[in-house]
Amino acid sequence: MRVFRHLDEVPADWTSTIASIGNFDGVHCGHQHVLSSVVSRARHSGAKSIAVTFDPHPLRVLRPSTAPLLITPLDQKLANLDKTGVDAALVITFDKQFSTTSPRDFAKEIIRRKMRAKEVHEGANFHFGHRAEGDCEKLKQFGKEFGFEVFVYPEMRLRGEPVSSSRIRQLVIDGEVRKTRHLLGRPFSIVNSPAKGRGYGSRYTVPTINLAPYSELVPRNGVYVTCTRVARETFESVTNVGTRPTFTGESFAIETHLLNFHPLDLDESTEVEISFLKWLRPEIKWPNAESLREQIGKDVKKAKRFFALHNGLLV
Repeated sequence: MRVFRHLDEVPADWTSTIASIGNFDGVHCGHQHVLSSVVSRARHSGAKSIAVTFDPHPLRVLRPSTAPLLITPLDQKLANLDKTGVDAALVITFDKQFSTTSPRDFAKEIIRRKMRAKEVHEGANFHFGHRAEGDCEKLKQFGKEFGFEVFVYPEMRLRGEPVSSSRIRQLVIDGEVRKTRHLLGRPFSIVNSPAKGRGYGSRYTVPTINLAPYSELVPRNGVYVTCTRVARETFESVTNVGTRPTFTGESFAIETHLLNFHPLDLDESTEVEISFLKWLRPEIKWPNAESLREQIGKDVKKAKRFFALHNGLLV
């Protein structure tokens, strides 16, 4: 997948594109369904498929005090868009000036002239242009005027849940990571690096990794069954999200304990991805470190049973 950071980077020899435009936060099952159609239509018509998104999230410019924490920061979003099979992602810088673009100019100058789109595929709640005054009906009107076709998709529901970024954010905040997995089509995950100042050597010999501070969406405080990818290797794990109240000097941390651990190469630039599979229990202040160690042992047993059942090892 090619990544364009400006409208002028769309190649001149891309004479026609089939596009979907949106924030794509989470790249959830609804997004994947629409983009699957975009890719299929492009391949059958000889056009290029393109997903158009914005950075930063528009609400961080327009209403920063109420802007949502991101399910997928930009790099993670692009990695997930790549998996959909689109030929390209176009990342438009969203600022105050861009926000004043009228719906008509957006359709005429961006969709038709710059992107040379012949089809646009959108969810039913799509809005665009200044003050989000454009909707799917206006987009269809502009399509007839400027020469592109518009396909609108109804909201997807899975297991009774609406598949939307806002619903997924709430489920993550509530710690409902198993439900989140169904709506995303994969586990909710955090991609970051290890915390600084932990004295990492050339070989890391402790099975617990603290993540560096993370400013986007995290599950509610508690203990979770997780999988943790360290560079290219994945470990079964148990992860604590919270303030570690048993110890003095409480501070928020995401700390993951690798179950099938062996010494590995790790430094402060190593990519670590934690995928949340199941909520185990709330975070508790224990009377002493020994009580905490005993509880961690119980958490590890539950996690191992989860993985054994998941892998079909128990009858």
